[in-house]
Amino acid sequence: MNIVLQWARSVLHPILRRRSKDLSFMEIFTKFQTILEFNNKVLDLMAEMGDKLSGDYIFDKQYIKSACQKMADYVYKLIYNLDTITPHKYLRLYEAFARINSEIEEELEGRIVIPESDLTMSYHLVSRDFSDVVGAKNANLAEIKNFLGVRTPEGFAITTRAFKAYMDHNRLWSDINAIADTRAQGKISTTEASKRIQSLIKGGAMPPRLKKELKKAVESLSEYESGKEVFLAIRSSAWGEDTENTFAGQFLSLLNEPADNLIHAYKEILASAYSPSAMEYRRERGYSEKEVVMAVACQLMVDAAVSGVLYTLDPQDPQKELMVISATWGLGAPLVSGAVPPDQFKVSREPPHEVKGLKIVRKAMRMVVKQEGGTENVPVPDELQTKACLTNDQLRELAEHGIMIERYFKKPQDIEFAYDHSGNLYILQSRQLNIGSQGARLVCDIPSTLRGAHTIFSGKGDIAQKGIGIGKVFLVRSDEDLDRFPEGAVLVARNTSPRFAKVIRKAAAVLTDIGSPTGHMATIAREFRVPTIVNTGIATKVLKQGQEVTVDAEENVVYEGKVKELCYYEFNEEPFEETYEYRLLRRVLKKISPLNLLDPLDKKFTPRHCKTFHDIARFIHEKAVEEIIELSYYGTRNSHAPPLHLDLPVPLDLVLIDMGEGLSGRPMSRKVRVNEIRSIPMAAFVRGLLCPGAWSTEPTSVDFGSFMSSLTRTFSSSLATPKFIGQNLAVISLNYANISLRLGYHFNMIDAYISEKINDNYAYFRFLGGVTDLSRRSRRAKLVGEILTMNDFRVDLRGDLVVARVKKMGVEEMKEKLRIVGTLVAFTRQLDVQMVNDNQIMKFIEAFQTLCVDATTVH
Repeated sequence: MNIVLQWARSVLHPILRRRSKDLSFMEIFTKFQTILEFNNKVLDLMAEMGDKLSGDYIFDKQYIKSACQKMADYVYKLIYNLDTITPHKYLRLYEAFARINSEIEEELEGRIVIPESDLTMSYHLVSRDFSDVVGAKNANLAEIKNFLGVRTPEGFAITTRAFKAYMDHNRLWSDINAIADTRAQGKISTTEASKRIQSLIKGGAMPPRLKKELKKAVESLSEYESGKEVFLAIRSSAWGEDTENTFAGQFLSLLNEPADNLIHAYKEILASAYSPSAMEYRRERGYSEKEVVMAVACQLMVDAAVSGVLYTLDPQDPQKELMVISATWGLGAPLVSGAVPPDQFKVSREPPHEVKGLKIVRKAMRMVVKQEGGTENVPVPDELQTKACLTNDQLRELAEHGIMIERYFKKPQDIEFAYDHSGNLYILQSRQLNIGSQGARLVCDIPSTLRGAHTIFSGKGDIAQKGIGIGKVFLVRSDEDLDRFPEGAVLVARNTSPRFAKVIRKAAAVLTDIGSPTGHMATIAREFRVPTIVNTGIATKVLKQGQEVTVDAEENVVYEGKVKELCYYEFNEEPFEETYEYRLLRRVLKKISPLNLLDPLDKKFTPRHCKTFHDIARFIHEKAVEEIIELSYYGTRNSHAPPLHLDLPVPLDLVLIDMGEGLSGRPMSRKVRVNEIRSIPMAAFVRGLLCPGAWSTEPTSVDFGSFMSSLTRTFSSSLATPKFIGQNLAVISLNYANISLRLGYHFNMIDAYISEKINDNYAYFRFLGGVTDLSRRSRRAKLVGEILTMNDFRVDLRGDLVVARVKKMGVEEMKEKLRIVGTLVAFTRQLDVQMVNDNQIMKFIEAFQTLCVDATTVH
């Protein structure tokens, strides 16, 4: 990576700096359009690769290699073109590109890329985003704890990076690969290969740093034990474990281990990754021995009075709406291994979760913890042997937790649990319950079932992620709504937004009025497999807050109420997820698709924090738009085009510069008529500007104190330079307009791009200043902000400064937004003088709405 940076500094950037100084605005704008083009190619290819994971398409390794090469080419060209217009400004993008591309190439060459991380991670810091770092078992448990508030044992993960450190420190990789190759050639048995590999791992030395980190992690857990000796449940959390391929029972778990024995236990669990049964399991499912990556879960031991397993859906008869709960006295290890018969309960999935069936067995023995560490089997007291080990209240509590966890993970769950001697419920593990693997395939007559369902709307919009989602509608209009988003709700919003990433894992489905199936939010939906339909046009109009709906993103239909059969239909798993190609594509997409740079205003919105190609593309798109706005705003580029004057029926002197196709034909004179404007955003803005009744030419009275106050405020700023006090200016092309207006003593700047490619479309509006004191100017700014917010703009309001943005809408929607901005500029031109108190804000909002309605009626 340093070589890339040195080359960029010494060779590329001197060239770019020389070029940049010589580029006209028109040439820079051409580069900007190239960035938009490659940004679309990145998003389209990302969507195509994500769609392959749905199981609807056949692909091979060559497709994955070809797609990754294309993606790298597109992203590099994005960086290069941004560098052309902002030389030396975002140099670290080359470093981010080199790092990410190197990791993808290693994956394609069959070398598993273990991410950089700490050697241990407390569960408080872990989420599903860290599944490559801590394994799915750790990640799922920490997610349940941190996002659902469910009680789980306190603990930490020994990361996959620690596994790599141990293997590297003892130089084990080459020897293990050689033994695995010998076994693959049939020269030695699986048992012999396992024996040799396990001996190598158990005989290794502990890296000093890892030893130190383990000691610190255990010390942090001792705080929860009030100074008592720490005993741990130490479990495997390998890549692939507790995912589609559960690896159930293939790796070692050690219970009630003294913390002093952690290093020995850690080696034993690493070695268990190469047990004969684990090696055969991998071979049967097409896993290479090179795909073995082991993290370890370390949890405070729960001294269980009762333990068990909860299936949130009966895998033998899923249509009966029942949960299956198995339980036994003491620890759960004998139950999950099949060594003891459990009590069995069948509980309704619907509240109040009534018991629909039970089978109580004689429980003669139970496993308990030993005071000095380890476990032992002891007789169950006579009075408990035939007694049900769970009460009705406990069954209800388990059912409530099970449904909550199932809704969160959007699949039926296989959950291990324990009750301690104080009656506290602990969730020990949760993984997907694969209905299809249980023998009884779900068969239901979907067409006849759906004939009786009430359709709210059908065939509206575009499917961004297939699937079925059932939940209550939650309308999202602001960031505050996102903070209140409930678990399992259907997110319904006017526009798509990357900010939905904050809650998308909690959503049963997503519906939007406006948006693109290849946009940033759609990519996030595919990453989390949340059923999503965008661009419906009507979702926010026809769906009501709290209304229960079923979103069928397989057939693009939204139904009233809960259509249970569709939910069951979705529960069946297909075997395609077990193929090597599927796993490889999913791994490389983790380097491509996740979006970490969500908010351009965040201090982490920098090249250094780009972890994926999607991050790089998002960053470049945002900065390219900023650069175009800045160049237009500060007038730093020569347009190399003759200035023309727009002939308007209002007192506004506006100079036009056409960069190409912004006007119809060549004007016969320096004056341009309104009907000669071809520029899509400019024409929409002017239409609003000329809205009947918006443009007041009546004189207004201003008190002298306010005038002098505003004069000091307005002209002491950097805006008060000759280039801003001069002409009003619009730089246009067919799809683009940048408009700078000085009306009286306030300034408006509009920058917009509108085309048929929805991902390119945006409008930026900046409003500042006025002739009165700050309080009146601020009232007008608040009025402007309120109106823009009501019209789907994201607004940043500071004093008398308004900055508003809207993007990723279709052509007609964007034209309507520019028309509203034009009307707003005319309507608010002198309003600060009239806004003497806060009560007038709503009065003028209503007047503006009436004006817009009247104008729409006229047109």
